[in-house]
Amino acid sequence: MLTVRRWYARYGSKLTWAMIALGIGWFFRQTQGAPILELYYWLSRPFEPAPSVLLQERLTNARIQELEMRLAELERQNQQLQKLLGYFETQSQSVITAPIIGRSTDDWWKQVILGRGSRDGIEVGFIVTGIGGIIGRVVDVTLHTSRVLLVSDPTSRVGATVSRSRTMGLVEGKGSRIVVMRFFEKVPKVHPGDTITTSPVSRLFPGGLPIGRVESVNLESSPAPQATIKLTAPINDLEWAIVYPFDSK
Repeated sequence: MLTVRRWYARYGSKLTWAMIALGIGWFFRQTQGAPILELYYWLSRPFEPAPSVLLQERLTNARIQELEMRLAELERQNQQLQKLLGYFETQSQSVITAPIIGRSTDDWWKQVILGRGSRDGIEVGFIVTGIGGIIGRVVDVTLHTSRVLLVSDPTSRVGATVSRSRTMGLVEGKGSRIVVMRFFEKVPKVHPGDTITTSPVSRLFPGGLPIGRVESVNLESSPAPQATIKLTAPINDLEWAIVYPFDSK
């Protein structure tokens, strides 16, 4: 008995604290730390702003940002539509305006889908342009949509002419806003800055439509001299297009 008392006197306090620690651990495990969270809440509460004021401020700021973004987008769309309307009014023949409703990231420079189709008078072979020049031509039509092969598509070929010298060649797409013009002549009369338009003898496009401007010339290219052309139509960020009736030759 004396031995037990001595042991308790020596280790009793440690045993007590160990049991208390185990009890606290078990309690927090059962409550998943809820008492600590509650304690933190009550300690930090005096330093927080009034919940209703903070919430109202955040909602107001978010609403202001949303309205500012919507206003900026509407202004941008309005500017584009005004430019398109001005361009539309300068055309002498009957044309069809069409929104671009489909575009794949994998085929960004290859094709677009227009929100107009045979119901609106569009047919395969019609020419598609935008502000700045040609975009492509219609290759497939449904009742309400049209698929357009872009001039930037690597499979695209457009008969072209250097406006200044009337030198002719073939424009090939390269999957970007930069295309290549391969000349028929061994020594073409072309310089950087020259304007390139569709050829009057083209079978797929009417003559005289703007294509782009010469960026550089390589007379040593094989099998034929070539020039890099930057398209004047903003094919990379199209939203609207203009469709021209055209009968392929």
